[in-house]
Amino acid sequence: MSDVALEDLPFDELRQRAFKHAEHHMDLGFFTDLYSHMPAMFAIEGEGGDLGAVGGTIIESVRAWREMVGDKELDPTTEALLRARFVTYLQEHGES
Repeated sequence: MSDVALEDLPFDELRQRAFKHAEHHMDLGFFTDLYSHMPAMFAIEGEGGDLGAVGGTIIESVRAWREMVGDKELDPTTEALLRARFVTYLQEHGES
Protein backbone atom coordinates (compact mmCIF):
# COMPACT_ATOMS: atom_id res chain seq x y z
CA MET A 1 0.00 0.00 0.00
CA SER A 2 1.04 3.59 -0.41
CA ASP A 3 1.90 6.03 2.37
CA VAL A 4 -1.35 7.93 1.74
CA ALA A 5 -3.97 7.37 4.46
CA LEU A 6 -7.26 5.88 3.30
CA GLU A 7 -9.08 8.99 4.48
CA ASP A 8 -7.01 11.09 2.09
CA LEU A 9 -7.68 9.03 -1.03
CA PRO A 10 -10.06 10.31 -3.71
CA PHE A 11 -13.62 9.04 -3.35
CA ASP A 12 -13.51 7.01 -6.58
CA GLU A 13 -10.34 5.21 -5.51
CA LEU A 14 -11.85 4.35 -2.13
CA ARG A 15 -14.95 2.99 -3.83
CA GLN A 16 -12.88 0.94 -6.28
CA ARG A 17 -10.74 -0.53 -3.50
CA ALA A 18 -13.74 -1.41 -1.33
CA PHE A 19 -15.65 -2.91 -4.26
CA LYS A 20 -12.59 -4.88 -5.41
CA HIS A 21 -12.10 -6.35 -1.93
CA ALA A 22 -15.80 -7.20 -1.55
CA GLU A 23 -15.94 -8.75 -5.03
CA HIS A 24 -12.77 -10.79 -4.45
CA HIS A 25 -14.13 -12.13 -1.16
CA MET A 26 -17.69 -12.46 -2.48
CA ASP A 27 -18.90 -10.22 0.35
CA LEU A 28 -22.51 -9.78 -0.70
CA GLY A 29 -23.30 -8.40 2.76
CA PHE A 30 -21.13 -5.34 2.08
CA PHE A 31 -23.04 -4.53 -1.10
CA THR A 32 -26.42 -5.24 0.48
CA ASP A 33 -25.65 -2.99 3.44
CA LEU A 34 -24.31 -0.24 1.23
CA TYR A 35 -27.25 -0.45 -1.16
CA SER A 36 -29.82 -0.37 1.63
CA HIS A 37 -28.38 2.91 2.93
CA MET A 38 -28.47 4.81 -0.35
CA PRO A 39 -30.80 7.85 -0.22
CA ALA A 40 -32.91 6.63 -3.12
CA MET A 41 -33.75 3.50 -1.15
CA PHE A 42 -35.36 5.58 1.61
CA ALA A 43 -37.94 6.79 -0.92
CA ILE A 44 -39.08 3.20 -1.37
CA GLU A 45 -39.88 2.71 2.31
CA GLY A 46 -42.95 4.96 2.13
CA GLU A 47 -44.46 3.40 -0.98
CA GLY A 48 -47.52 1.22 -0.79
CA GLY A 49 -47.91 -2.22 -2.26
CA ASP A 50 -50.16 -1.35 -5.21
CA LEU A 51 -49.08 -1.77 -8.83
CA GLY A 52 -48.53 1.97 -9.26
CA ALA A 53 -45.88 1.88 -6.54
CA VAL A 54 -43.97 -0.94 -8.22
CA GLY A 55 -42.79 1.32 -11.05
CA GLY A 56 -41.54 3.88 -8.55
CA THR A 57 -39.80 1.17 -6.57
CA ILE A 58 -37.94 -0.05 -9.64
CA ILE A 59 -36.93 3.48 -10.61
CA GLU A 60 -35.70 4.27 -7.10
CA SER A 61 -33.78 0.97 -6.97
CA VAL A 62 -32.04 1.79 -10.23
CA ARG A 63 -31.31 5.31 -9.00
CA ALA A 64 -29.74 3.91 -5.81
CA TRP A 65 -27.62 1.49 -7.84
CA ARG A 66 -26.41 4.29 -10.13
CA GLU A 67 -25.48 6.42 -7.12
CA MET A 68 -23.61 3.55 -5.51
CA VAL A 69 -21.52 2.62 -8.55
CA GLY A 70 -20.77 6.14 -9.63
CA ASP A 71 -23.03 6.61 -12.65
CA LYS A 72 -24.68 9.54 -10.94
CA GLU A 73 -23.19 12.44 -9.00
CA LEU A 74 -23.68 12.17 -5.26
CA ASP A 75 -24.71 14.95 -2.96
CA PRO A 76 -21.96 15.89 -0.46
CA THR A 77 -23.71 14.29 2.52
CA THR A 78 -24.12 10.94 0.77
CA GLU A 79 -20.55 11.03 -0.50
CA ALA A 80 -19.26 11.70 3.03
CA LEU A 81 -21.29 8.79 4.43
CA LEU A 82 -20.11 6.41 1.70
CA ARG A 83 -16.51 7.59 2.09
CA ALA A 84 -16.67 6.77 5.82
CA ARG A 85 -18.18 3.35 5.06
CA PHE A 86 -15.49 2.54 2.48
CA VAL A 87 -12.68 3.58 4.84
CA THR A 88 -14.16 1.55 7.71
CA TYR A 89 -14.67 -1.49 5.50
CA LEU A 90 -11.12 -1.37 4.18
CA GLN A 91 -9.66 -0.89 7.66
CA GLU A 92 -11.72 -3.81 9.01
CA HIS A 93 -10.21 -5.97 6.27
CA GLY A 94 -6.59 -5.06 6.80
CA GLU A 95 -6.03 -2.20 4.39
CA SER A 96 -4.50 0.97 5.69
